[in-house]
Amino acid sequence: MTVDSSPETEAAPAAPQQSLSTAAARNLTTTTKSAPQMQEITSRWLLRMLPWVETKGGAYRVNRRLRHTVGDGRIEFVQEGAAVRVIPRELGELALLRGFEDLDVLTALADRCAQRDFVAGEVIVSRGSPADRIHLIAHGRISQSGEGQYGGEIALGVLADGAHFGENALLDADARHDCTATAETSGTLLTLSRADFAAVRDSAPGLQAHVAEFDSGTRRPQNKHGEAEIALSAGHVGEVDVPNTFVDYELQPREYELSVAQTVLRIHTRVADLYNGPMNQTEEQLRLTIEALRERQEHELINNREFGLLHNADFKQRIQTHSGPPTPDDMDDLLCRRRGTKFFLAHPRTIAAIGRGFNAYGLYPDHVDVGGQSVPAWRGVPILPCNKIPISKEQTSSIIALRTGEKNQGVIGLWQTGLPDEVEPGLSARFMGINEQAVMSYLVSTYYSAAVLVPDALGVMENVQIARGRD
Repeated sequence: MTVDSSPETEAAPAAPQQSLSTAAARNLTTTTKSAPQMQEITSRWLLRMLPWVETKGGAYRVNRRLRHTVGDGRIEFVQEGAAVRVIPRELGELALLRGFEDLDVLTALADRCAQRDFVAGEVIVSRGSPADRIHLIAHGRISQSGEGQYGGEIALGVLADGAHFGENALLDADARHDCTATAETSGTLLTLSRADFAAVRDSAPGLQAHVAEFDSGTRRPQNKHGEAEIALSAGHVGEVDVPNTFVDYELQPREYELSVAQTVLRIHTRVADLYNGPMNQTEEQLRLTIEALRERQEHELINNREFGLLHNADFKQRIQTHSGPPTPDDMDDLLCRRRGTKFFLAHPRTIAAIGRGFNAYGLYPDHVDVGGQSVPAWRGVPILPCNKIPISKEQTSSIIALRTGEKNQGVIGLWQTGLPDEVEPGLSARFMGINEQAVMSYLVSTYYSAAVLVPDALGVMENVQIARGRD
């Protein structure tokens, strides 16, 4: 084998360098650079839109009129394989059993609950049929429909996990279903028959007395919101007796204590001394740390189990979509449950699903100006993005509606300003010293919480389907 070594195949000699290279020139110049960037930063609309109330003493007490809980909360279950059981104490969420605490009797009632699995499209009960049992929904969605005043079927609502219907059947032998319940998805419910309830009641004197008191109607009158009634008289003529009354308050009002988000920021003194130009290293480190704390603060205001909005919405203010994806009718249902809704909060993907749902009806969301930015709106109420609202593995999320402000009996943010070494309202950066490794430490803290002054100030549409369906 021979190798062609002709002049045509030899590499041409490199041309001599005639000027200073750019790599060498950068050693003698200062580059133009940006401040440190951070992808985690979001618009944080909730922090911007909430009215913040000064909270001295670290706690905020919400005083309300005395409110009688009527036991319309959600019931929780435990699952063991395919078998589902109701937690005995959770039966206390029923109005009939509210305040009854005999665990042995509640366990006996729970043991008599029979499991029933259903499939999508199945009619659970029909309007006008005899009602002889209560239905507790462990999992799935059930729509309720009835007959309108002018004929035709009308939608009455959608029930989901933890809800129940047919409770009046436990005491009324002549009870009939006032609506038709149809399964929208497959799922599981538990039923307790009137005969089983009566058998347990007859063997438990304590339950007999409790039911008798409930059935006697001797409880203090309530208004439609569950508050103790204020006796009034209007439209009378002549010298009639004017009713006497007083406004009763809750004896143990709820108190919201300020929560805290903290971190210790560490900076080596050599970095702060030698590399402080053209940008102050300490200030940039502190700026990015504050951004991270604010992001965590908004996350907690949405998701914290003690004061987060998703966990503090009243059960009566939680609704379900009628068909899964959000529609204009669903948004109207959420909007009409409170006066003066200030804004909606939804995950950006949920907002995209709202747009698709509106387009399917030939509608397009309006746009309003909020703080100089154009945002989508419905009925003039802005729909603001918040990526802290979780998305489930089933690709469902929630839409939050808020009325805000103390004067409006709405939702408010809580903070305390005037902290030592405060760098922003309610946020401080306190110098903790320098350790033996010449590292400076700063304790960065922010204190916050949120309070719902009356239940209808906050509403949540749950289980909103955001995944795009197949065409």
